[in-house]
Amino acid sequence: MKEEGNQAAAKRPGNEVSMNVGEIAFPNLGIYLKNVPRSFSVFGFEIAFYGLIIGIGVVSGLLTAVQIAKKTGQDQDDYWDFAIWAVIFSVIGARIYYVIFSWDDYKDNLLSIFRLRSGGMAIYGAVIAAFITLFVWCRIKKKNPLLMGDTAMAGLVLGQAIGRWGNFMNREVFGDYYNGLFSMQIPVADVRDRSDITENISAHIPEGANYINVHPTFLYESAWNLLVFALLLVYRKHKRFDGELCLLYLGGYGLGRFFIEGIRTDTLLIPGTTVPVSQVLALAMLLFAVGADIVIRLRLKKGSEKEK
Repeated sequence: MKEEGNQAAAKRPGNEVSMNVGEIAFPNLGIYLKNVPRSFSVFGFEIAFYGLIIGIGVVSGLLTAVQIAKKTGQDQDDYWDFAIWAVIFSVIGARIYYVIFSWDDYKDNLLSIFRLRSGGMAIYGAVIAAFITLFVWCRIKKKNPLLMGDTAMAGLVLGQAIGRWGNFMNREVFGDYYNGLFSMQIPVADVRDRSDITENISAHIPEGANYINVHPTFLYESAWNLLVFALLLVYRKHKRFDGELCLLYLGGYGLGRFFIEGIRTDTLLIPGTTVPVSQVLALAMLLFAVGADIVIRLRLKKGSEKEK
């Protein structure tokens, strides 16, 4: 183990075994970033890059959905109106999901639940809340939720792909020890939550070094989401029924998240177990999407045969 750690150290410029606070490196790709900030100040007000990037992701996703709505002859105002409610309840859902599965961190100080600036959001909670909001909003407005869902899916997964870079700025959402091509190095002092540093990661810290080598799982998920985004755009004109793109999103995102969640060190666990709740949910999404798609396709096939 020491030998592997020393090899990792030797790949730093000038054979350095330490990193300065604010640095992030991908040594096997020859990428060395200095002074990567978590926030910046505007008129004395501190703005976190995490929140800014999440906001860019939301706006990008919304603009994508509106553009698709325009191309398919739908009322673009419906998506602007829905977005207001979706954003509000998605933030609430993301926080509730995180708090539920991190209850021990909040049970003794309930007011801390409302301190969003201290961190603690889960994308699954946001997605679940967005889907619930979609069906409720469409029922009230008498719109087709499956059609709107299909229209919004590409924007949703694009927003997720962009949003993951907020985790990069925060030095969070990384995986276990890794010294392969995409290995990421972060100073220990910069890690947002020290509990994310596993024993395996610690055991591979080069002698005398102050940084860790890990999987950049935020990068894996961002890249996977972009792949799902491209697939949704390509398949959009070939869908056979309303809701099919929703299923494609659930299955595609679930498939990638299942494997990525397995190497993350900050994963939320089902209470009383060592099972990652998001991994279970990802598998459930994948199985539901595949099963529902097969059933609907069989029904459509029977219907077309009867018409003949």
